[in-house]
Amino acid sequence: MPEHRSEPTDGLDRKPRGFWRDAWIILRRDRVALAGGVLILVLTCLVLLAPVLSPHDPGRQFSEGLTDNGYPVPPSRQFTLGTDHLGRDVLSRLLWGGRVSLGIGVASNFLAVAIGVAMGSLAGYLGGVMETLIMRVIDVLMGFPVLLLAVGLIAVLDPNPFTIIMVIAFVNWTYLSRIVYNMVRALKKREFVTAAHSIGVPGWRILLRHIVPHLVSIMVVYASLGIASSVMLESTLSYVGIGVQPPTASWGNMINQGQRYYRAAPWLVVFPGALIALSVLGFNLLGDGLRDAVDPYARGRKT
Repeated sequence: MPEHRSEPTDGLDRKPRGFWRDAWIILRRDRVALAGGVLILVLTCLVLLAPVLSPHDPGRQFSEGLTDNGYPVPPSRQFTLGTDHLGRDVLSRLLWGGRVSLGIGVASNFLAVAIGVAMGSLAGYLGGVMETLIMRVIDVLMGFPVLLLAVGLIAVLDPNPFTIIMVIAFVNWTYLSRIVYNMVRALKKREFVTAAHSIGVPGWRILLRHIVPHLVSIMVVYASLGIASSVMLESTLSYVGIGVQPPTASWGNMINQGQRYYRAAPWLVVFPGALIALSVLGFNLLGDGLRDAVDPYARGRKT
């Protein structure tokens, strides 16, 4: 009996891969994006494990934490990264401050994504008065510099972490909303939306079940890229003194408090500044990789 041999099919019989499976294949080939993801994972684990990893209470002022002249103590066996101007352990404050800085950055950005998607979807799908009202509000908000608007809002509010989250989300949702608005306007003219209308599907159901799922890719990209800018904005607000207030530690106010000693104790500025830079770098690298992975034009070049 002759041996049966399968004929080559040039891949025509292969089972088609899903959108997110293709995105994962592209992303895992991007070593730069994976490096950013690993960096974010390491920083996240460090700040989440702050209660376990912190060698000291971040608010405790050690009598031996200051020199005879009243200056911070440099890195030593007892204080791995030195102490600050009040004799507090810098490593412990960096870990606990990271929980505040990254927590505010993540929470405010996800809230900004939720608001941006909701407002952009309503404006793009409903049109009419709702579209005019939302888009004019966006135009007004985008006319102000982000930092100036955030400073003005926090100046008249209580600068606690909850308020800072709300303010950062409020000043950042407009950019995504414009993108979502244009995407929804294009999607509502597609055949599947017209067919759903013709069989009597309610408008809210069309928006939630048929249009919003097409926005997930841009939401994922903006969520990753936006965290970097949110962390930077929180650090800037804390640095200028209107963000997270001492004695609560954040990377921004640690730089603010340590800048007076930058010559005698440079570690007070270098270490929190380095963590801010690393977190922003990690989220930007991962966000760029995700953008390439979910972008259909880039996908055609990389698959």
